[in-house]
Amino acid sequence: MNQATNEVIVEITDLHKAFGQLEVLRGIDLSVRRGEVVCVIGPSGSGKSTLLRCVNLLEVPNSGTIVVNGFEITDPDVDIDRARQGIGMVFQSFNLFAHLTVLENLTIAQRKVLKRGKAEAERVARENLERVGLAEKAGSLPAQLSGGQQQRAAIARSLSMDPQVMLFDEPTSALDPELVGDVLSVMRQLAEEGMTMLVVTHEMQFAREVADKVLFMDEGVVVEQGAPTQVIGDPREERTKSFLSRVLNPIHAQG
Repeated sequence: MNQATNEVIVEITDLHKAFGQLEVLRGIDLSVRRGEVVCVIGPSGSGKSTLLRCVNLLEVPNSGTIVVNGFEITDPDVDIDRARQGIGMVFQSFNLFAHLTVLENLTIAQRKVLKRGKAEAERVARENLERVGLAEKAGSLPAQLSGGQQQRAAIARSLSMDPQVMLFDEPTSALDPELVGDVLSVMRQLAEEGMTMLVVTHEMQFAREVADKVLFMDEGVVVEQGAPTQVIGDPREERTKSFLSRVLNPIHAQG
């Protein structure tokens, strides 16, 4: 599998999150080791995206602790901007600035947050555009790119901030089917390079091939977790079996 070490880079303990009366996360525990790829699967509304958004405090948990890169980000006194510097996040929507070129999209945060000079920021940006196969698109505006290219640019933008861990929130769900493969191949490459990744995904084949660990979530709890061969290939829990039978055999399930 991937080059995982024993060093825990993300530690989530008894995490709870509610929106009003709706309990979205109900006591989540999760450890992610450096270099590990963890895929989170489950039905819509199971709390997967909320879990990811809590890891960099886009959503503030009601209780529980989250430690990332040695920062306890649930500590009210934490320097959240500093803690977030080590966390890259790629959303369903690409969130690129429409009025900036791809290169400018990749350099703006480097210069403002990391205080890199223009030349250094551009060097790092071009390096990462090369990594995602977009070297020739540096001068293009986002509107001149396909959805898949925009998502790869968004990945390159995150990589340009030198993250220790990358969070992916269903990064292919907004893409046309024929564009999904290019984005997944970039993510496969990152996994091979040893990037720590926490991925919310509906792409079961990707989870099966690339993940070191798969979590199946439903109704705000982790129902089952383990190696993909076990969770996807031979699930123990009835809820996991039921979900996978619908996802892996959609035509049969509809009939």
